[in-house]
Amino acid sequence: MNVLILGVGDAFTARHFGSSALIQGPEGPILIDCPDLIHRVLRVGSALSGWTIDAFGVDDIILTHLHGDHCNGLESFAFARWFHRRENPERPLPRLHCAQPVADRLWERLAPAMDGTHANPDQPRRLEDFFDVRVLDPGSDAQIAGLKVRCRFTLHPVPTIGLKVSDGRHTFGWSGDTPFDPDHVAWLENADLIVHECNRGAAHTPIDDLNALPPRMRKKVRLIHLPDDFDPRCTDIEILEEGQVLEIGRKP
Repeated sequence: MNVLILGVGDAFTARHFGSSALIQGPEGPILIDCPDLIHRVLRVGSALSGWTIDAFGVDDIILTHLHGDHCNGLESFAFARWFHRRENPERPLPRLHCAQPVADRLWERLAPAMDGTHANPDQPRRLEDFFDVRVLDPGSDAQIAGLKVRCRFTLHPVPTIGLKVSDGRHTFGWSGDTPFDPDHVAWLENADLIVHECNRGAAHTPIDDLNALPPRMRKKVRLIHLPDDFDPRCTDIEILEEGQVLEIGRKP
């Protein structure tokens, strides 16, 4: 199971893309979050990694929450696929996987730009015209692109999930946006590799808390969602880079 890191920045980054990644599943890629400039994000990630991927090759998106740095690319992604399907009607709708509170407000977030009511007042577009929404239940596993996915709510100010993704042999952990939460860390602990956010403020995880983890845990944590002025000298935890490919389960 390989993971391509697409973005490592936070909501205010001027140097990076918003934190996001692409998991290569046995039945296709899974995009984790959909930040601004998503088409450029995918193009740059492809160029840096040697992978070949664009919006027309991604049929599964996991959306962790509705903060703009994680979801602003959905509008452009959805319109690109919508126009593509007009010429290729056999193509499926992209599947958007998210928790129920996110699904409940997703169209509220997108509709002002996408419902088309000015041009088509009698036939407004709906969320179902763009995405096949699949609700993730923290109490059960989901099967996405041939991988087992489990989610857990974090303590972020808006409903947000972390993820564990397994191919049956190895498990990949994704913290999602979260303050430091020992229970969340314990939930992620059985993953072979954990991508954990790190930033300032009460809504995020300070580096001092991650530095205090036992050495065994620090060894398998990787840092993401970093401020542009993050000083790498403050930690021995590996900092991720855009275009980096993680081979889950590979011995260091």
